[in-house]
Amino acid sequence: MIERRSEPRYQSNITLSVWGVDTKGERFLQQVHARDISLSGALLSGLDLELKSGDVIGILYAGRKARYRVIWIRYDGAGDKMEAAIHRLAADQCPWQALLPADTVSHPLATSSAEI
Repeated sequence: MIERRSEPRYQSNITLSVWGVDTKGERFLQQVHARDISLSGALLSGLDLELKSGDVIGILYAGRKARYRVIWIRYDGAGDKMEAAIHRLAADQCPWQALLPADTVSHPLATSSAEI
């Protein structure tokens, strides 16, 4: 498998809030877990709702908000919750940047995240 990531990912298990509009047009607010975090993205797990690739969702972590685009979504290993890969919109700051190693901040994507 070809690695397409342009920055390193770091293992974590942080709890954060996610909000937006699901595929049925319903507003939602839910607590989920994020792992494999980076300056521009993360893998969310524990989603109870239906999203699709391209949806924009909001993330709140440690009092910091940011908007992310859903890249892909799938059922977790148990088949009852969803996982979603997300990518930060360029205009927003990374809410979990303080959890990442200091040398990550100097990475080119720290200041402007590329749109997918």
